[in-house]
Amino acid sequence: MSAHRVIVYGGNGALGSKCVQHFKSKGWWVASIDMSANDEANVNVTVKMSDSFTGTGGTGELTAYVSQLLGEDKVDAILCVAGGWAGGSCRSKDLYKNTDLMWKQSVWTSTISSHLATLHLKQGGLLTLAGAKAALSGTGGMVGYGMAKAAVHQLCQSLATKNGGMPSGAAAVAILPVTLDTPMNRKFMPDADFGSWTPLEYVTEMFFNWATGVERPASGSLIQLLTSGGETQAVAAQ
Repeated sequence: MSAHRVIVYGGNGALGSKCVQHFKSKGWWVASIDMSANDEANVNVTVKMSDSFTGTGGTGELTAYVSQLLGEDKVDAILCVAGGWAGGSCRSKDLYKNTDLMWKQSVWTSTISSHLATLHLKQGGLLTLAGAKAALSGTGGMVGYGMAKAAVHQLCQSLATKNGGMPSGAAAVAILPVTLDTPMNRKFMPDADFGSWTPLEYVTEMFFNWATGVERPASGSLIQLLTSGGETQAVAAQ
């Protein structure tokens, strides 16, 4: 196993695949956790969508499998880039269904990644979570999404507290993008201003820098990714 190791939760999605690719190109050992395998990863842990967070085949088995996989080895970073989007206000007929989906895709995955970080992250390691700039304020037209992402922000800040459970010197940092430049977003928003979308390459390079201690924000930071005219800035939320 390589001297440097990273777990990517959501490793076969648009951003996750880029993370797997980038860290592999740097000689890191990469494990992907997702509902489908990423052939570029060294190891794949496949999971299924469950109706119960603690149900059979759920969190307990995943945690046990990762512990068995790593043994006594620790990882340098855990990148949780799983997530999704669904709209709808509190009047929407799909409110319950969409809110449930958002909770599963963002809060469940972030909670699992955080627990794995407390068990398997090296001292001084990195955990990233995926929040959203929109969730810093009200999201009436996408209430389930906003609630889930706001919960991720709170989780990130909780991990940074004295009793947060993180290893010594380790950092939990959440990214808060507006819109990521993914193939799916381009497909569904073909007339949008792509110059205001954050490139996936920017995010993966930033993650790698943070994982190697370069310009890493303080633990608990919520980092907005603000893109305009094709230029992106990482700005801490106040």
